[in-house]
Amino acid sequence: MTIAHEEAVIDSAAVDAIFAKARTANSFTGEVTEEQAQAIYELAKFGPTAFNSQPLRVTYVRSEAARADLVGALMAGNKAKTASAPLVAILSYDTNWAERWDSFLPGYNAPKAMYDADPELAAATGNNNAHLQAGYFILAVRSLGFAAGPMTGADFNAIDAAFFPAGDQKSFLVVNIGQPGDEAWGEAKPKFTYDDVVRTV
Repeated sequence: MTIAHEEAVIDSAAVDAIFAKARTANSFTGEVTEEQAQAIYELAKFGPTAFNSQPLRVTYVRSEAARADLVGALMAGNKAKTASAPLVAILSYDTNWAERWDSFLPGYNAPKAMYDADPELAAATGNNNAHLQAGYFILAVRSLGFAAGPMTGADFNAIDAAFFPAGDQKSFLVVNIGQPGDEAWGEAKPKFTYDDVVRTV
């Protein structure tokens, strides 16, 4: 039991499943249904983003052809586990996210001019907030009882060419999803302590 367990408003089993005992899996089994895949997003979407912008886009890879394209763009150590995972998600951000302003922040579009005038700021905002949403996506996977295997070991330019040739999305993370398979876990790696990373000013 940790101070996190003692202070949490959810029960200890939930704290363990989402945080304390959750780890990145390296092998997977089981099934992830379409309903469960939808439920992952339905939880992840509640994470906060700047101006409620929600730039994250999720591409679930199920077909053999699409899976082959994705596996071909991964580093060698990530190929086998992705080829066999029940479900794989490519997380990307919408490069035109600000064009949907009236959908995600109706009635207050004054800040949009700032992004229209500065494409680099728009791209950084989309990228940064999609990464924030990706953290919630992983927590959503765990909260439904699955293991998540997030990976950045990939040629994301190749992924973009295969899956987003119009340039309307930029990928940044691949997440394997399923029940943990045989020998899914290596030895637990050390985590920094509170005193290592936190200061109060």
